[in-house]
Amino acid sequence: MSACVDRQVASEASDLPEADDLERWVDAVLAHYPERAESELTIRLVDADESQTLNRDYRGKDAPTNVLSFPFEAPPGLELPLLGDLVICHPVVVREAREQDKSLIDHYAHMVVHGTLHLLGHDHIEDEEADLMEGLERSILAGLGIDDPYAPPAPSPDPGSEDERADA
Repeated sequence: MSACVDRQVASEASDLPEADDLERWVDAVLAHYPERAESELTIRLVDADESQTLNRDYRGKDAPTNVLSFPFEAPPGLELPLLGDLVICHPVVVREAREQDKSLIDHYAHMVVHGTLHLLGHDHIEDEEADLMEGLERSILAGLGIDDPYAPPAPSPDPGSEDERADA
């Protein structure tokens, strides 16, 4: 079985990931958590205004952010397969992908993997937790054929370097 992902679009952008992509990325995370394989979650793709409002209201940070995670907390005695909600800000993801020289689709995959791990209880506040979470992200993304999102970008060749001058 696989996760049930409710894709909500609250953005005018045309280059958003499709529902099949979101489900594939969530399933890649849940493959590490077989007891949660049939979970349900909502992924809402938004513009900067909505992200900023949510980030301000829930985290006290008055700026849009790449991904917000809202884990579902069931009342005592109620068992539901709900993981929670992810809110991903398209303009921030586009800007970060460009700044980090990554493809937009790969960066979206990273945001979904990262956010889903938060819904499963992972965090990156303490160094040890961050190392564990980032290791999981790297492993999951590698399984999807996506490069290490935390690797420093490859240096661009210096146009005045000796190697280039020797070829001239």
